[in-house]
Amino acid sequence: MSQEPPEKMMFQLSLRRRGISDQTILRTMEEVPREVFVTMADRSHAYRDSALGIACGQTISQPFVVAYMTEQLALQKQHRVLEIGTGSGYQAAILSRLCRHVLTIERYRTLADTARRRLEKLGYDNIEVMFGDGFDIPPGAGNFDRIIVTAAMEKIPDSLLRRLEPGGILIAPVGPHQATQTLVRVSKSETGFDHKDLVDVRFVPALPGIAREL
Repeated sequence: MSQEPPEKMMFQLSLRRRGISDQTILRTMEEVPREVFVTMADRSHAYRDSALGIACGQTISQPFVVAYMTEQLALQKQHRVLEIGTGSGYQAAILSRLCRHVLTIERYRTLADTARRRLEKLGYDNIEVMFGDGFDIPPGAGNFDRIIVTAAMEKIPDSLLRRLEPGGILIAPVGPHQATQTLVRVSKSETGFDHKDLVDVRFVPALPGIAREL
């Protein structure tokens, strides 16, 4: 009989030890099959608390970062969420269990198409995967209660902040592309935008435009 890898057995304990306390998020992290979102070569390492490489030179974030960013969003079931940077679709899958609808935008067609098929196969039917430019969101997409950026921005564009509904929250790694960034939470209030620095992180760069296929 096959045994679960040690990382899988330590998964919840590791998240709790690092400060993730929201029980709904912990349960969601346990239920979403992370091994489906990594490459075949990395499946035995899927629950290790580290980032892993995926296609197109991109990564799937470490579980703690996924859980932490999700927790900082303070999601509610009625929320509509925008994600910039679909990647493998793992973060979108987590978000979808906690809100009403997720629009996730990916600049690599290969990643967008693969994530869309994967999420549909798994039955995550409240996620829309869009192939496009996360710096140039179509006007018809509307505004969002929450926005999460899963790649490093040197500066959060005003055009993205304007997509937040009143009371909305945006989470993004901000800083130089080839160095450590700071995870920033921006809250939209009646008087403007409140910025709070959270933790240091390392993400792949968020780049404008549609990517040329590798």
